[in-house]
Amino acid sequence: MAIRQDNQQREKRTCLYEKHVAMGALISPFGGFEMPIQYVGIVPEHMAVRQRVGMFDVSHMGEVTVRGKDAERYVQHIFTNSVAGAPIGKIFYGMMCYEDGGTVDDLLVYVMGENDYFLVINASNIDKDWAWMQQQAAGFDIELTNQSDYYGQIAVQGPLAEETIDRVLGLPCQEMTFYTAKYFDVEGETLIISRTGYTGEDGFEIYATHAYINNCWDKMIAAGVQACGLGCRDTLRFEVGLPLYGDELSADISPIMAGLGMFVKLDKEDFIGKEALARQKAEGTARKLVGIELQDKAIPRHGYPVLNKQGEVIGEVTTGYHTISTDKSVCMALIDSAYAPLGTEVDIQIRKKVFPGVIVKKRFYEKHYKK
Repeated sequence: MAIRQDNQQREKRTCLYEKHVAMGALISPFGGFEMPIQYVGIVPEHMAVRQRVGMFDVSHMGEVTVRGKDAERYVQHIFTNSVAGAPIGKIFYGMMCYEDGGTVDDLLVYVMGENDYFLVINASNIDKDWAWMQQQAAGFDIELTNQSDYYGQIAVQGPLAEETIDRVLGLPCQEMTFYTAKYFDVEGETLIISRTGYTGEDGFEIYATHAYINNCWDKMIAAGVQACGLGCRDTLRFEVGLPLYGDELSADISPIMAGLGMFVKLDKEDFIGKEALARQKAEGTARKLVGIELQDKAIPRHGYPVLNKQGEVIGEVTTGYHTISTDKSVCMALIDSAYAPLGTEVDIQIRKKVFPGVIVKKRFYEKHYKK
């Protein structure tokens, strides 16, 4: 096994940081980085993605490559989903779990070639994930490389994303289907472009050198594409029920508790956490992640208590908003499983007041991916 770390010192500003400052973005810490939260406002940025196209700096995300004779076997060992026999270009969503079923991180695995995997991990977990991946690599004939400092990344999201990338950047992505990726050789550089999205809309991600990403950003801004901050990235992902690590997934929240069992392939050979997750799937879990719709305009925030009708605490809010697309006060919450059935009436304590709500599906807005 060979392990190599690129650029030992991690910068806590992305390669586009100076551009965000020059554009007057509101900057705030996120995942150990100074990141743009908004430029012109969360609502107009959110609606730009829902109706047209928006662009995000997501260079803070982590990237790890796994290559070598045992690359597939290693990925299968640490990943809840299955990449066995997958065609080149396919992308899989899933989790890395501890032996007790708790979540190390949720991630995307790109199949970039035979025994060539590109793993995209959460910014806040880069150091933890990297240490954990190295620990699991013993006995595997692989080269594990942390490339988080090498790649910059932009995400172009919205119904006009495909047309905009082709017209402005000259990158024809029309033939790419949902959850696929490919290498592009452009201007002497090799890019990775994928079609996934974390917004519920059609979208693409471009991974490249810092210089190339800066060039792409400038071209898109000059063409009138709306720069979007992490504020609306959260409102967009929340509306379509996508989880955020630290809120809907954590070391204490397993994929089964979070309702993500479809990404846990218990029929494949052994992987880390399989026994615990199989037991949870068979026996059920004490807590479940649910959606709650309030009958009031009050906004439930992370950590607010969820109560049963007898006033007993049965859980807490993980993420909550007054949704921009549907004009409803809703939240996701981790609660006692006995109260999880759809239609169950609950209350949410917001400061010193209690507001009635009802259990609903976690997807508050329909996705519009291009399949």
